[in-house]
Formats: sequence, structure tokens, C-alpha cells
Amino acid sequence: MTMIPDRNFDHLVQPTRLHRDLYIDPELFELEMSRIWGQAWIFIGHESQIPEPGDYFTTNIDHKTPVVMIRDTDGSIKVLHNRCGHKGARLVVERQGKVRGAFNCSYHGWRFRFDGSLLAVPNEKGYADTGFDSSDPCYGMRPLAQVDHYRGFVFATLSEKAPALLDWMGGARDCFDNLCDRAPEGEVEVAGGVTRYEHQCNWKFILENLNDTMHPMVVHQSVVQAAKQFISTLPEDAVQQRSEAEIIPPFGASYETFENSGITGFNYGHHYDGGKTSIHADYSVMPEYHEAMVAAYGEERTREIYAFNTHNVCFYPSLTIKCAVQNIRVIRPIAVDRFIVETWSFRLKGAPDAMLQRTLLYSRLINSAMGMVGPDDLEVYRRAQEGHQSPAGEWIEFHRGYGTDQQLDDRIVGGGTSDLDMRTQYRAWKDYMQGAIFDGVDQ
Repeated sequence: MTMIPDRNFDHLVQPTRLHRDLYIDPELFELEMSRIWGQAWIFIGHESQIPEPGDYFTTNIDHKTPVVMIRDTDGSIKVLHNRCGHKGARLVVERQGKVRGAFNCSYHGWRFRFDGSLLAVPNEKGYADTGFDSSDPCYGMRPLAQVDHYRGFVFATLSEKAPALLDWMGGARDCFDNLCDRAPEGEVEVAGGVTRYEHQCNWKFILENLNDTMHPMVVHQSVVQAAKQFISTLPEDAVQQRSEAEIIPPFGASYETFENSGITGFNYGHHYDGGKTSIHADYSVMPEYHEAMVAAYGEERTREIYAFNTHNVCFYPSLTIKCAVQNIRVIRPIAVDRFIVETWSFRLKGAPDAMLQRTLLYSRLINSAMGMVGPDDLEVYRRAQEGHQSPAGEWIEFHRGYGTDQQLDDRIVGGGTSDLDMRTQYRAWKDYMQGAIFDGVDQ
């Protein structure tokens, strides 16, 4: 097992390489849960999931801490520890639902308001003259240290020291704006359900892979070739089949195409590839959707919204976004060699229903457990997890593009096939793990 010093991780993360223990050491995983997942802003849910007072959605904020997001009676959104302040029992076990009147503990019947404060204790006279104070917050459902939301996306953190949510997002928040601005009404809502499937590997693999543009033409070669063959057999009027097929071939784009898309990194480990162009840039625009956008924004602004075209956006460590196809993936760690990926689809308010159907189609073809692209990635993650058990080599390199990254005011930019995303992530990883991430240390 790795000997972990208190504040120095140079023996594990260096400028162009990292140690294999980051993927296989259970002690290191537990420390990540405390120092990264316990400090960063973590995506909880979307406000459209809880439209009315009492509506709730439950999840874990790390690998084992249950929380509940609920709409309060005043319309505000609360994120509370899903735990009774009496004996500690989990209060809500369903994924999503509605609380009628108050939270009610199934163990001893203690009741709690939607803001988490204690409402009632059965047979409270038994506490007379004992020093018990029902107004003490320790007996309520404790709120998380900080909760905030942006464009409907709700985040929370266990850290009192974390900066304001918008400061933590930095320039990467432009991607939330672009996702929502693609709706004629400027808002999105969760639709079409949430799919979940487990990966038998370390949680960091998927974040590394998001903007790794050196793998698609290798890992996805067979499915791209199959899609191209299928397209060649279609008649010109096969509209539905062509809309399905156009999603897959871009995953086999050339190294030059990906290089030209660029990668952008931000403080706290966030990054995206694309911006001016991406593999989604040539997706067809439905005429009725374009009409709705022009009616809402005008032709010039509509073209600007289309032109900001990213592929994958990462808000480190828990959320990835595909603005152009309106879905997100949420990372939920379980153990050092297991995590869950959730894929959420969004409806663009004011857009024709066909746009949601395209999003659902994309989610099914690319990101589902039975899809045609995501399982390719999962297979190589598993192979890497298994390979890291070998003592034949201790280091994983990320030299590509090193020394050519350009530092701008609030971001770092580089060529699209660069390992800039790895350097962005692991610079933040080390700062989080060393406790320096919110101490004014230069990112």
C-alpha cells in the first residue's frame, strides 16, 4: 500500500506522468473521497426534477454520504443530509418523489420540515428536564456546507472553504450558458429518464477519456466502419436511418480534425475540447428548430449559439456535459475499482419534440450500457484497470503537447490531441489532495 505523506504528492503526480497507485490503491481512493469529493462542488440534480414544494430527489454526494434535494415551501432549493438527527436512520429511500407535509422517520417517528429543522418529537414530555433542546440544529436534518445553482443545475459542497460556485466554474460556465441558450426559451429540463450503469474500474478513467482525442479512431474503428457501410446502402429518402447514422461516423474523425478542435483547461480541473468546432459541428439543424431559435434570438445570435461547439465538457470531478446534444453524464464513485455513470437527457424548452428525440437517440447509441460507442470505452478502461495490477511498469505518461500549452488570463489552451486535459486534471488532483486547492495557491 502507498505510504501517503500529509501534504506532498510529488511522488505520485509529476508534470508529465502519474503513478499507477492512483487507480488501484484503496487507501488513496478513500483520501480522494475526503479531499476531492469532500471539498469540490458536486453536481446534485436539476431544479426541473423538483418543481413543487415537497418534491425531492436523492443521491450520494460521494461514495457513501446520502443527500436529498428538496423544494422548500418558499420555492427555494435545499440539499440536506438524508439522515435523521435522532438515531441517524436514512429518511428517504426512494430515488425521487414527494414529501407530504414533513419528512417522517420510519424508526421513531421524528418529523422534519423541508428546510431540515426538527418539527416534532413523539411523546416529547419524556425529554422534560433532561437538557434536550429541540431547537438545536444537531437534531435536525443538517444542510450541506454550501448549496447553489446555475441555470437550473444544482451543486453542493461539504466544504465551508470552497469558493462561490460561479468562481469555481470559472470560464467553463460558458458551456452551461450554451446548453441552455440552445433552448428557444433559454431553459432546459430533465426528460426521458436517467440511465445508470456500473463500470468495473477507477472513476478517473472516464474523466481522462473525455477529451482524449487520440483514442476514437482506434477504439471506435469497427463501429464507425459499420456505420459508414450501413449509410452507403441507404436510399436518399431514408431520413430516420440517416439521422441515426450521422451520429456515429464523427467518432472516427482524423487526428487533424481533432487537433484543430483544440482543448481548453481551467482552474480546479475543468476542461473541454472544441469551442469553435467539434465532432458535433456538422450535425444537421432541423428547420423547425432553427425557426424557433430565430424567433427567440434573431438570426445573428442564433448563429453565435450554434458556433460555440464543444464536444465534452468536464466540471471536475463529478459532471460532464454535451451541449450540442443536450445530455450530461454524472460520475458516482463506489470503490477504487468501481463507479456508476448516469446519463441524463434534457428537453430544450420551446424546441420541437424532435430535438428531445434526437437527444434520447444519441444517449442510447453512444452512452448507454447497450450502446455502440460507450461500451468500447468501458472495455479499454477495464483492460487498463487490469493492466495496472502488473508490476512491469509504475508510471502512466501524458507528455503529448507538453511545453506548448498557452496560458491565458483564466485558462490554458492547446492543440486538440494534446494531453492538456490530463495535466489540468492532475494539477487540480494534487492541489485538492495536498489541501492547497482553496488556499490561494496558483492553479
